[in-house]
Amino acid sequence: MSHDEGNRPPGLIASLGLVTRNAIALLLNRLELAALELAEVRNHLLQLVLVFALAVLLGGFALIYASVTVVYLAWAAIGWVILPIITAVFLVVAIGLILYARALIRSGKLALPATMAELKSDRDMLL
Repeated sequence: MSHDEGNRPPGLIASLGLVTRNAIALLLNRLELAALELAEVRNHLLQLVLVFALAVLLGGFALIYASVTVVYLAWAAIGWVILPIITAVFLVVAIGLILYARALIRSGKLALPATMAELKSDRDMLL
């Protein structure tokens, strides 16, 4: 082996090995990032489920007692007409809650923004 052979740049096989090793390291890095973000998303989902369950339970009790009170107080004045009025009020509140839930989902807390940005930059770099 001559002196020049030791200073040569790595061959094709060695270069492919380095590229493969770097690609695997990049993939592992992205998987770690995704795992971290999924843990955060899981925590947000658990919080959302707990808050939603408590809100439904307490809201149900409040609506039952408020409805009974309103019907009792208004029955002498307007009779059965109070029932469709209360139904309309409940419908408007339900629509408002559905719109609020959609806004929470669209806020992006469940979208893995850092992972998606890194994957997009990786794709752009490779293309």
